[in-house]
Amino acid sequence: MPQITAVTVEDVRFPTSLTADGSDAMNKDGDYSAAYVVLHTDGVDPLGEPLAGHGLTFTIGRGNDIVVAAAVHQARRLVGRDVHAMAADMGGVYRHLTSDSQLRWLGPEKGVVHLSLAAVLNASWDLVARHAGKPLWRLLTEMSPEQLVDIADLRYLSDALTRAEALEILHRKADTRADRVAELARTGYPAYTTSAGWLGYDDDKLRRLCQEAVDAGYGHVKLKVGGDLDDDIRRCAIVREIIGPQRSLMIDANQVWDVGQAVEWVRALARFEPLWIEEPTSPDDILGHAAVRRAVAPVGVATGEHCHNRVMFKQLFQAGAVDFCQLDTGRLASINEIVAVLLLAAKFDVPVCPHAGGVGLCEMVQHVSVLDYVAVSGDLRNRVTEYVDHLHEHFTDPCLVRDTGSGSAYLLPARPGYSTQMRPESVERYRFPDGSYWAGSASARAAAATGSYPAWDASAAPAGR
Repeated sequence: MPQITAVTVEDVRFPTSLTADGSDAMNKDGDYSAAYVVLHTDGVDPLGEPLAGHGLTFTIGRGNDIVVAAAVHQARRLVGRDVHAMAADMGGVYRHLTSDSQLRWLGPEKGVVHLSLAAVLNASWDLVARHAGKPLWRLLTEMSPEQLVDIADLRYLSDALTRAEALEILHRKADTRADRVAELARTGYPAYTTSAGWLGYDDDKLRRLCQEAVDAGYGHVKLKVGGDLDDDIRRCAIVREIIGPQRSLMIDANQVWDVGQAVEWVRALARFEPLWIEEPTSPDDILGHAAVRRAVAPVGVATGEHCHNRVMFKQLFQAGAVDFCQLDTGRLASINEIVAVLLLAAKFDVPVCPHAGGVGLCEMVQHVSVLDYVAVSGDLRNRVTEYVDHLHEHFTDPCLVRDTGSGSAYLLPARPGYSTQMRPESVERYRFPDGSYWAGSASARAAAATGSYPAWDASAAPAGR
């Protein structure tokens, strides 16, 4: 049986700040980055290729090296593990990785330690799916309700969700899973775009990209807000003019407001009929989100990309603080914790619309959204998954979003794994600080030496939107 023989963890950074891709009111100049984990084995996959697991978590530049260092500590604990035994007990693998009492003290279940744990566990799930020769969504949706509950981390949730309730939720949908898989094979999973609405884009680019989104079949477009109210009013008017009244506009403040300011600002933008306001205040403020939700209805409240763990989601649901659950595949501790959040959302009847505004996140969330619809919620109402049109060319199995006739949608992933393998040439070029891109730029060399970024060498930038 194959065993894990070694691990590598790479600091990979893409210079997205050059084109303002990913810019918002809180994060104006991020470089989309990944702590990228590879679990090497001595085996081969069902196609005869070398068997390895690939996983990542997402950051936006400086500090990515700290996440990498933590991931090295965690991933080393898997060396020597039998892959077949891992696949049979991924709940046990999760518990093993979260049982390091000394490393856990640095979290627990939040911050750098949890981000790095996500990368290592994402690689582990990619590994067992590749070992099985199946895309991860299929591996998961073929599990019995009991198996899915066994991999879920239900600790600290019993006051909101018991094991018996979780099993009941899953058994309700078990007999009709195949019908929903067949439906998604025809229609795909509904997607919305954020690529048109980054805060750093000028009005002309905003107009052009919104029109491109309409032409591509998107029924939902998200716009970054929170920098200046007059600018937001002008930009919302542009988007609403182009997408028309029949499509949905979502707005995202990325945490910049206090509660009262959020209420005032959203009320000023309510004339544009946004479907939701995303991250209106501190992501840790459960009661603040609840207060905003009460004050701005019928505009919905969405949050989750910075929710550290399943316990925060439990409290958001219990407090009636959110209308849309935006879990993040690089923030939560991979599938084990994600399944728990999906079950909580189903219990509280909150639609799951995963966050995917980062490198590699779209590749992963497509598997999670399929799992939710096929095995957990069985419902597509008010559900739409984020898509950003950046950096997919760096993956060997990039996600595919197409207009399927009823709107833009994620197509079902067909290749084995979690869609998380980066192209070796991309890792070589954008590995920080010694990859060929960074080593070849004088300003990048200075950044690596000082830890701060001077003016970028724009001539070294890859072609962007």
